[in-house]
Amino acid sequence: MTSTTTRFLIVGGGLEGLAIAWSLADQGETDVLVVERDTLCSGMTGKSSGVVRCHYGNPSLAAMSWYGVDIFTRATELFGDDMAFQQCGYVVGVGENNVAPLHANVEMMQGLGIDVSMIGHETMAELWPGLHLEDFAAFAYEPLGGRGEAYMAGMAFGAAARKLGVKVRQSTTVTKLLQGADGRVVGAELAGGDTIHADTVIVAAGPWTPALTEPVGVPVDVRAQRAQLVLIDQGEPTPVVPVLSDLAGLSYVCREPNGELLVGNSDHAAPQYIDPDNYINRADESTIDKIIMKMGHRLPDMPDPRITSSYVGAYDVTPDYNPIIGPSPVDGLFLATGFSGHGFKISPAVGKLVADLVLTGDTTLKNVDPRDFRYSRFAEGDLLLSLNPYVGAGEMR
Repeated sequence: MTSTTTRFLIVGGGLEGLAIAWSLADQGETDVLVVERDTLCSGMTGKSSGVVRCHYGNPSLAAMSWYGVDIFTRATELFGDDMAFQQCGYVVGVGENNVAPLHANVEMMQGLGIDVSMIGHETMAELWPGLHLEDFAAFAYEPLGGRGEAYMAGMAFGAAARKLGVKVRQSTTVTKLLQGADGRVVGAELAGGDTIHADTVIVAAGPWTPALTEPVGVPVDVRAQRAQLVLIDQGEPTPVVPVLSDLAGLSYVCREPNGELLVGNSDHAAPQYIDPDNYINRADESTIDKIIMKMGHRLPDMPDPRITSSYVGAYDVTPDYNPIIGPSPVDGLFLATGFSGHGFKISPAVGKLVADLVLTGDTTLKNVDPRDFRYSRFAEGDLLLSLNPYVGAGEMR
């Protein structure tokens, strides 16, 4: 048996864990070890749809996303890797019942300095040719939004962190967290019995977090919610169009680099929960039928549409569909989990927020209140909710 010592141990080598590692190193802290049970970004990171948007009803999340837009835009400069970011824009379209919250959210985001504006049907028709628009009442447009690739972003963070001195161990499974006589978390035990001792353990393990934290007295209400994605070939390549958040039809549509469309669900009224280690990796027939109906309505003139494939990921959801980022009630244990579908777009800010908090106890992120993401908010009954929720889609906003 061997024992390793490090100042910061990050459990989870996905996008968030690697963004945290890079941010710590970028602030000069390189005594960092990332452990991943499989290979880097092999969990739910690779299932992300990669949408980049700032459209939230919570100022902290909107500001974190805006920070992310800047990092993704400058990725080549910062990392020597563009992270496959496509700045194609992002549009939210709503029906009459959601016009008021749309205006309120746009006003809030503009107050944070975010580049977003209301646009009319004529402009939207130019941005998205062939889209059926009659059931939309209003649109908000972010020209600097778009899509990236979570796997490529995570690997870019990881490569940059390693260059700065961060150590990464793959195929390294943490079986339990270690506690001292006073209850403080002091490290982790690995499969096979080896141990890693650390001043601070940062758990960024997505839906696998609760199994690690509950035995040390930190129950985390995070569940794996089934997220089904369907790929559609219109019969000819889709031109470059903005990502569409269709809050009239409760779906979202992204153009893939090959011209196909990736379609996901924005209706979370009846969530399904899965075992993240054992689930069927394809959309079910009822979901495919709904998407066929929705896309037939939204894009009625597709020349020869067909479904090319589907897959399933999992959102690591909390009760308010917002992340837990902060110290746990047990000393030595820091949490970064429950990203609830927001993780990709805010990952650069997550890395900085975690690094700031573990190094100084506060953050320099503009317009971000760390208390919004505190572990204790659930017990306090002070959930992090949208100031201006949308009817039918409030959970993810």
